Amino acid sequence: MHDDIPNDVDPSARAASRSPALLGLLAVVGLEFLALVVVTVVLIVELLVAPAASIASGIALTVLVALAALWLGALLNGLWWSRSWVRSGIIVWQVLQGAVAIGAFQGVFRVAAVGWVLLIPALLGITLVLSKSVTAALARPVD
Repeated sequence: MHDDIPNDVDPSARAASRSPALLGLLAVVGLEFLALVVVTVVLIVELLVAPAASIASGIALTVLVALAALWLGALLNGLWWSRSWVRSGIIVWQVLQGAVAIGAFQGVFRVAAVGWVLLIPALLGITLVLSKSVTAALARPVD
């Protein structure tokens, strides 16, 4: 697989050249990743301590959340190393998170606080990933 940035670039020089928007995006995606890891651990503990009415559904939900956490971790790693492929994945993640947030605002089990906690970082993440400085930092080099 082709890397966009050579491995011989000094990490301290790369960190010094990061824009505030890129640092903000790193913080948003990092916090989302940590939240998903916590949710995965809680689901595993809950599955062991108080089994769900449907064990298969509980296991499936836990596996899906764990896979989402791995995916977000890969996006965070790619964002840290300024890989261009992370932009699309981050946008997809923020849109999915926004959809879950909208679902939290409506329905029988609506909890507006959860909706806001999910929607604000999603909107912030989309805004930051589409900003000029992040787009420039993640652009592929011209061959």
